[in-house]
Amino acid sequence: MASSSSSTFALSSSSTLLDSKAPRQSASPSSTVPLPTLPSPPTPLSQIRPWKSTAYCRKIARNVMGMATGEVPAEVAAGELAEMPEIVKKVQEAWDKVEDKYAVSSLAVSGFVALWASAGVVSAIDRLPLVPGLLELVGIGYTGWFAYKNLIFRPDREALLQKLKETYSEIIGSS
Repeated sequence: MASSSSSTFALSSSSTLLDSKAPRQSASPSSTVPLPTLPSPPTPLSQIRPWKSTAYCRKIARNVMGMATGEVPAEVAAGELAEMPEIVKKVQEAWDKVEDKYAVSSLAVSGFVALWASAGVVSAIDRLPLVPGLLELVGIGYTGWFAYKNLIFRPDREALLQKLKETYSEIIGSS
């Protein structure tokens, strides 16, 4: 997409100052360096496919008109409901059932802040010289002890599963 014109520009290596009172000197041909020409800018997609931008603008205009009049066009409302994934619908239904939205929002924000702070603490501990290796050894040792105590023998596994089911039912409630 380079242009077919071949205009060149030149830079002068002369160190004379140009002043409005001083006569200008022409640069000698041996002290100029030609610059290459720049390619023409690419054509925007709106010029290549004008129907796409036109359809998009019409859609925006419909939405703006609908918002100004307080009406939602049927095709927009149906399209929005069809586009939402199932998880979003479930979250919206659960949010609508919540009575104290302020408390739930406060808990969510404080949980996010606590998560962010704990990540900072773990990052700070990780930068200490010998602590990460020591904590890794402690984690490996505890994992081995837990597997030996609760997972190797059948009665211990059954007791662990029973304890997990009890804890789950206490948290969730009887269902």
